[in-house]
Amino acid sequence: MSTLTALARAQAVATGVAQPIATVRHLHLHAEPLVLVPLTLAGEANAPLAAMVGSAPDAPRLLVVPQPRNRDQRFAFAAALGREVLGYLHSRRGLAEAVPVDRGRDVRHRYVDGPQVLVPNAAGVSFARLFGRSTRFRRTDGEHPVDAAVPLLGRWLTWLAERAEHPGSSVLVAMTEALGMHWATGQSGLEDAQLAALIGWIAPPPGSTGAQAAAAAEDPLRWPPAGPVTDPTFDNELLAPAIEAYQAALPDPAAQRRAYAQLETLLRGQLAPTWELMWRGVALLRSLPPGARVAGRWAEDRDAFTDFARYVDEGGRPQPRRDGAVVAAQRLHRLERALTSYAVQRAYDDPLVMADYRLTGEAFVGEVTMAKADRVDDTGKRPVLRPRIMLLTADPVLVTPGTVLCSPSRPAQKAKVVFVTAVAESKTEVVLELSGGMGRSLTAAPGSVPEVGERLCYTTLTDGYAPPGSFPSREETPWTHGGPPLTGDGAGPVDAPVGGDGLDPDADPDEPWS
Repeated sequence: MSTLTALARAQAVATGVAQPIATVRHLHLHAEPLVLVPLTLAGEANAPLAAMVGSAPDAPRLLVVPQPRNRDQRFAFAAALGREVLGYLHSRRGLAEAVPVDRGRDVRHRYVDGPQVLVPNAAGVSFARLFGRSTRFRRTDGEHPVDAAVPLLGRWLTWLAERAEHPGSSVLVAMTEALGMHWATGQSGLEDAQLAALIGWIAPPPGSTGAQAAAAAEDPLRWPPAGPVTDPTFDNELLAPAIEAYQAALPDPAAQRRAYAQLETLLRGQLAPTWELMWRGVALLRSLPPGARVAGRWAEDRDAFTDFARYVDEGGRPQPRRDGAVVAAQRLHRLERALTSYAVQRAYDDPLVMADYRLTGEAFVGEVTMAKADRVDDTGKRPVLRPRIMLLTADPVLVTPGTVLCSPSRPAQKAKVVFVTAVAESKTEVVLELSGGMGRSLTAAPGSVPEVGERLCYTTLTDGYAPPGSFPSREETPWTHGGPPLTGDGAGPVDAPVGGDGLDPDADPDEPWS
């Protein structure tokens, strides 16, 4: 937790309402997101019990598994959920746009729209991952065939869950994490995982404080858990008898229909409050303007969506259960680079996020007191334009001469620290030499050099291009790490096993639901 977030939490306790820790929204919010509220059976590994799904607040669809231990009913639920999710995904695959690549010498195409699935909490993301793993290898023929939508649903749920690990992605979003990124409550991070309590702090009812609303949210009768786990009291006193009544009614179709209707009503009562909270959360997030760089990250999501849709259409295999060593290292490297870039972009978009870096000396804000826009450096082989400016700041300045800085207002321009001088009243003068972003001539383009009186932020954070890491090819990878195995005499590789990494992605189609 950062210093400013800790201060915001203390202010939330004092004022009785959550405090904003962001001035803009740091994620894309789709005009028509798909909300998914799942429930699982306690004591069973990711066995689905029910789900409420839909893309409109007033049109949810309830899916129920009356006997979650029944294999056929579980896969009937998976097929029904698959038709809902796959239909939504297909509706995002409308128009495509041409995107220039290779400096305009070529183009590629991506969908102009993309999917966004909202779940109540991080456990909902885990449900998508596990449910995808347990369905994507199922066969549509042979022994125990399933509906064609089941394995396809599994592949897309796996893609959504993997994409959710990508920092800044908006295709699968946990509502508690999205709200917690923008507001600080007066309770712990663990308590923020309770969606009703979190929204109670952010938007308490009239006449109530956030603490009172959070305490009221602990009542499981009014606000059941947001899933996928159910309340133990509900399991023992209501759910178990309802499932037993359905099981006992199986010989009588009329009694079975009545028992199913009772079970459906019971589960709707568990899911409907969370459904309402999800759309309240959407409205809260929509009240914030999007950050300037959110659109760029959403474009990356649409790129990934387009690529995976094309891969599926071309008959690509399901994702393997485990990545090989090189693939895992490449994936980790991409996630680390994305995390660094996401942190910089959030700081550039949001002064409240940048304030944390100002406290640590990685950024400072000051007023331009001097500016020499026509300064030319002629000490090299040819003269170059190198304007200098002086800023006066009250922030702690820990950078040293020679450090290269960037400004969020002029990200294409570099500023090298020339002098750092402490002056009276705990203020510091910083002289910067500018380069880039001013045109190619020895005269700076209008507005490219800061003017006297302008207030600017400079930071060591940069989102510039960095070459990706290099990884060995499969032929150069040791056999101990997924490379080609050696021949019997150790002289060279033999043919690779199925799957390329020693794992057969199509093996064991009857893998347990866990």
